[in-house]
Amino acid sequence: MLDADDLISLVRNYNPKTNEALLRGAYAYAQKMHAGQTRHSGEPYFTHPVAVAAILTEQRLDDATIATALLHDTIEDTKGTYTEIAKLFGADVAELVDGVTKLTNLELSSREAKQAENFRKLLMAMSKDLRVILVKLADRLHNMRTIRHMRPEKQAKKAHETMDIYAPLAGRMGMQWMREELEDLSFRVLNPEARNSIMRRFLTLQKETGDAIPRITDDIEAVLDRHGVKAEVFGRAKKPFSIWRKMQEKDLAFSRLSDIYGFRVLTATEDDCYRVLGAIHQRWRAVPGRFKDYISQPKSNGYRSIHTTVSGRDGKRVEVQIRTRQMHDVAESGVAAHWSYRDGVRSENPFAVDPAKWLEGLTERFEAAEDGDEFLEHVKLEMYSDQVFCFTPKGDVVQLPKGATPIDFAYMIHTRIGHSCVGAKVDGLRVPLWTRLKNGQSIEIITAEGQTPQASWIDIVVTGRAKAAIRRMLREEDRERFIKLGRELARVAFEQVGKKATDKALDTAARAIGLKTGAEMLARIGSAELSARSVVARIYPELAGQTETSDVEVRRAVIGLPAGAETRRAQCCQPVPGERIVGITYLGRGPIVHAIDCPALAAFDDSPERWIDLHWTEGRHAPVHNVTIDVTISNQKGVLGRICTLIGEQNANISDLNFIDRKLDYFRLLIDVDVRNAEHLHAVMMAVELDSDVASLQRSRNLDRRP
Repeated sequence: MLDADDLISLVRNYNPKTNEALLRGAYAYAQKMHAGQTRHSGEPYFTHPVAVAAILTEQRLDDATIATALLHDTIEDTKGTYTEIAKLFGADVAELVDGVTKLTNLELSSREAKQAENFRKLLMAMSKDLRVILVKLADRLHNMRTIRHMRPEKQAKKAHETMDIYAPLAGRMGMQWMREELEDLSFRVLNPEARNSIMRRFLTLQKETGDAIPRITDDIEAVLDRHGVKAEVFGRAKKPFSIWRKMQEKDLAFSRLSDIYGFRVLTATEDDCYRVLGAIHQRWRAVPGRFKDYISQPKSNGYRSIHTTVSGRDGKRVEVQIRTRQMHDVAESGVAAHWSYRDGVRSENPFAVDPAKWLEGLTERFEAAEDGDEFLEHVKLEMYSDQVFCFTPKGDVVQLPKGATPIDFAYMIHTRIGHSCVGAKVDGLRVPLWTRLKNGQSIEIITAEGQTPQASWIDIVVTGRAKAAIRRMLREEDRERFIKLGRELARVAFEQVGKKATDKALDTAARAIGLKTGAEMLARIGSAELSARSVVARIYPELAGQTETSDVEVRRAVIGLPAGAETRRAQCCQPVPGERIVGITYLGRGPIVHAIDCPALAAFDDSPERWIDLHWTEGRHAPVHNVTIDVTISNQKGVLGRICTLIGEQNANISDLNFIDRKLDYFRLLIDVDVRNAEHLHAVMMAVELDSDVASLQRSRNLDRRP
């Protein structure tokens, strides 16, 4: 562990004017507060904040950030308080420590239900002072470096969290080295066999070919010398996880991967970067499609570099990055370069971005999200995406994520352009709207009055901005129809628990799930974005958990049950009156009623003692027997509403519906219908199947729903 003098010496290397008293005081205070505490490894706990501070010195960060690293766990894990820290070390440090504490208390989870709100809070914490997240990233990096001392289940949880949240965040901030190390440390925990396999293959490759890095480095230096370019050349093998990801994405074996080594050339000037590029391309053949110029088109986090891949020795591909030393500083530190020091003064790096502007650019695309799921989708799209740069006909640059389409491009120009898009030209040639754009292409959007987005566009676009705009427009177009359908679904769901779907009840339910009005909730129920049953369960949990009315009706309608027996229909086959049935007994609960031809009954062939002979009562039955039908319909406006009307005309209630597949030309959905008996079900299915826009219809029987 570094002592105070060693840590101060590290800071003084890049900031001779460091506030030694502040750092020494923070060191002593944290050491005192953490006295007696130990880590899982048995080491004194104080070794951790010192290690975090040392990581941040590698980024040449300011005194306040280094002091925060030393103090970051004092409010959370000791008797230290915000007031005391503010008094001893100033309001700036106290605010940073408090921000890190709040970030730690988020308990960021990889579960979808919590991620959206956690990301919102994380971005809020970042918006106050980005140095908070820099300390948190360094904290996570040291924890991952020492994770082997935790319990296996805790290691897996932390590794998933790191892979899902912190690693992509580090990459988005431009700290690519940290992203790679966080990913590889997580990979070591989550898939050790795969990682060890790659390491073994690396060793085998080195034995067979020798260490290729020094040879290729010498080759590049020799070429640059002949062209009179002064530059530093560095080479490295790519991280195991980076190689693994490329193997998965390209479905290649290790032996077929070529660019497993990366080389970096650092020059004095921007002109030299292009001279280096020319020299390398003259000496080796450039690989088509593997050239990116982030100097002329920088990334939003300030990253600038030229990337090219060439065929080197023995036809092996080699990736080369070319940049100036100032560009390299930003490439290593990302947004953190704004706070870095050199020779005692804030580094005047022309490529460092303003953190406030960077954060504004990161968050502005999330503000249009109307719910947590959309927000989370936007975040993930932005965090994980690489970028392509395309041009408008006037030459303006539009930055898009990798895989973007002309529709994405149109929405980036303006929402109105996106809504009215009917076609696109790429480099002067008409292309389908689902075409994936590439770097440097010129895009012309063709629009038409009266055009509106198609539902199929949701599956084509990749940007959160486009997805949100399309969903909003589709909701507005279909709002009245969906509200009408949603009201009917809500009525049935409320009646099943003995309640009425009054306007007051609907408004209360909407507020409970974070929506403004009951009408908005009904529209989402009608469009299958929300389940009417889940809404009822939210405001009447005690009723939703009880036996449903249909189960009561089953007991009344079935003959042959033991006296007082509780029973219910099997959801795998959903038998209805008029069909032959049998009961299967279960220890501790009543028998389950199955249709006699249910495939699930095969599991009970060796247990005849569990079978009960049952049959339905004669006469008219109540329409409470829920059956799921699997319907494929044309993706045309009004078709779904017409199908629901046809079901209603047969005096059958729709209790739920769920889209399970959306394609360009069709939708496939499951519709839950309440019927009286087999004859009633046949009438419903016949009425629906006769519609010309119904491609297929069948009763859904699913063994995954067995009891």
